Amino acid sequence: MGEISGVLAAVLSSGLGGTSIGATRYLVSAIDPLAIGSFRFGIGCLLLLPVTLLRGDRWPQRRDWAAAIGLGFLFFALFPILFNASLIFTTAARGALALSTLPLLSLVIGAALGAEALTWRKSVGVVVATCGVAVALLSDLTSAPSGAWRGDLLMVAAALCMALYGIWSKPLIRRSSPIAFTTLSMAAGAACLILLSLVRGSFAPVAGFSLPQWLAASYLGAFGAALTFYLWAFALERTTPTRVAISVTVNPITASLVGAWLLQEPLRWNLAAGIVAVFAGIWIATTTGRRSLPASAPASERS
Repeated sequence: MGEISGVLAAVLSSGLGGTSIGATRYLVSAIDPLAIGSFRFGIGCLLLLPVTLLRGDRWPQRRDWAAAIGLGFLFFALFPILFNASLIFTTAARGALALSTLPLLSLVIGAALGAEALTWRKSVGVVVATCGVAVALLSDLTSAPSGAWRGDLLMVAAALCMALYGIWSKPLIRRSSPIAFTTLSMAAGAACLILLSLVRGSFAPVAGFSLPQWLAASYLGAFGAALTFYLWAFALERTTPTRVAISVTVNPITASLVGAWLLQEPLRWNLAAGIVAVFAGIWIATTTGRRSLPASAPASERS
C-alpha cells in the first residue's frame, strides 16, 4: 500500500503541476519569471511552515541542513530559472516533451549511482509514457522557432536538476518528514529567488496587480507549490525516484486539458491516444508483473 500511495501521490502532484501552467501563463504577461517563482515558492513555504509546526513533524537533522539547503537551491531556484528561460526559445509543446526526459534521466542516473535497480519493466514503462507525451503533443511539435534547440537543452537541464533532487533527497526525506524537508528546501530556494528579484526590480509591477492576478499568484503558492511539492516529497519517501519521475508525463496532459477548458483550445484525437499511452507506461513501470520472485532473490531483482 505504501508503494501504491507513493505512485498516486506523484501522479496527483504532476497533475497539479500541469494545472499550474495556466496560472503561470497568465502571470507571465504581468511580471517576470523570477518574481513568479518568488511568489510561488514564497507563499508555498509560508503555508507549509505552520502546518509543519502544528503537526510537530521531524525536521532534517543538523548534519543534513547543508544538503537540504543545497537541494533547495537546485530544485526550487535553479530548476524554475532553467524552466522559464527555456520557454523563451522553444514552444510549450517541445518544452513539455523535453521535460518528459525526467524519468529516463532518473532511471539512468539512479542506476549509475546505485540508488535503484534498472529493470526492464521500468525501462519499457518510461519509453511508453514518453512516447505518449510525444503523441499527445504531435500537432504542436512540428512548428518551432529558430534556435528552438537552445530552449530544448535548457529544459533537459531543468529535468536533470529535478532528477538529481529526486535521487539525492530520498534518504534525507526518510530521516525527517516530507513536509518538514520540503519546507526547509523550499525556503532556501524561495529566499534565493526573492533576493534575485529584488536586485533586478522584478516586483515593481506588483503595485498594479488586480484581483485575478492575486488569485493566480495565490493558486500557484497554495496548489502549485505547497500541495504539489509536499505530494512529491511524500511520493519519494514511499517509492523509487524513477517511479515518481515517470508521473511527470501527466503534466503536459493536464496542461492540455486545462487549456481546452479555460482557453478553448481544441482537443484532438492524439491527446486521447497520448493519455492512454502515458497511463499505460506508468502502469508498466510501477507494477511488478504476475510472477513474484522467491524471498531469497537479491533485492536488486525484486525492485
